[in-house]
Amino acid sequence: MYATTVSTEELRLRCELAAVYRLVAHFRMTDLIFTHISVRLPGPEQHFLINPYGLLFEEITASNLVKIDLSGRAVEEAQEAQHPVNPAGFVIHSAVHAARPDAHCVLHTHTRAGCAVAAQQHGLLPLNQISMEFYGRLGYHDYEGVALNLAEQRRLVADLGRHPAMILRNHGLLTVGETPAQAFLRMYYLDKACEIQTAATAAGAPLVVPSPETCELTARQLAGEDDSSDLQDDKAYDFAWSALLRLVERIAPDYKD
Repeated sequence: MYATTVSTEELRLRCELAAVYRLVAHFRMTDLIFTHISVRLPGPEQHFLINPYGLLFEEITASNLVKIDLSGRAVEEAQEAQHPVNPAGFVIHSAVHAARPDAHCVLHTHTRAGCAVAAQQHGLLPLNQISMEFYGRLGYHDYEGVALNLAEQRRLVADLGRHPAMILRNHGLLTVGETPAQAFLRMYYLDKACEIQTAATAAGAPLVVPSPETCELTARQLAGEDDSSDLQDDKAYDFAWSALLRLVERIAPDYKD
């Protein structure tokens, strides 16, 4: 249906976003029908794609993603009648999209490990190479209740700043990306870092934390920002995303429908 009614670019983004929804479901990062992943469509209209309210992430396809405006309202009335939208769920996303032109995709989760670290006063610790990817590159936003108040948006985007990810204290995790793939891979590793931290702290043994200099070096290496490194792997995330798409093709081939 959409192959003949939308642009090639929108169709591509629909397929990529649907793949991310299926991956989030596969890796058990969902919260039933709640939380969202949104992507900005090209053009001056400020339109976005988001999940239909009421569907599990494993039910999301390219065609049932809903096109909405910056207020979270469905652009197409017929589509809204078929698939309702939860405007309240877009409060966080709309704030980030509006403030960050580079945040084409915004991904928000309520995972067990993410919520656990969001409840810890010290936040994410650089306990492992995975967590060091976010060293000095992670925002924190204090809990203000369920995100229904538009006045919170200004504080939320200020706390995110230019960071690629944020911990919403007592709430969950958020990542942004220039593509759905980038936002997903950041979330995958941010959640993995939280899993490592909850396991390490639960063991009760003293923790080994590398020096700030080593943590910053590692963060720069993982971001491809360290000119002193003898070896660089600029294609690592591209290879990972290609592998993930092959996984989606095997476990959920209907995601493009």
